[in-house]
Amino acid sequence: MNAPAPNRVHYHKKARELELGYASGESFRLSIEFLRVYSPSAEVRGHGGDTAVLQVGKKEVGLQNIVQTGNYALQLYFDDGHSSGIYSWEYLFELATHQKAYWENYLQRLKEAGASREPAGIQFKQL
Repeated sequence: MNAPAPNRVHYHKKARELELGYASGESFRLSIEFLRVYSPSAEVRGHGGDTAVLQVGKKEVGLQNIVQTGNYALQLYFDDGHSSGIYSWEYLFELATHQKAYWENYLQRLKEAGASREPAGIQFKQL
């Protein structure tokens, strides 16, 4: 697939979403959590086969920085320290156009693993 490069990239810090705008007029908003759990890095995807690592506790993750890599990708620096994934224009467009299905798949994998989107830490119980 020869995906278009975005002509506009905007980080909505408060909403924790990355907006990608295209010359066609299309615009997509991707949550930073979604981008983090679908990082193209070997740390997340594994090194082939069935070695992907399910990312948990990333609900509150944000971005520290966004850097364009050449004319083909973005490198995202997450505030949890992760920064090794290079998001090509093709991969970003794939994530944007398949966001609903990918998100549902992620939620199903979390459920099957008995894991949570919530960050680890103190759990409060409502009285």
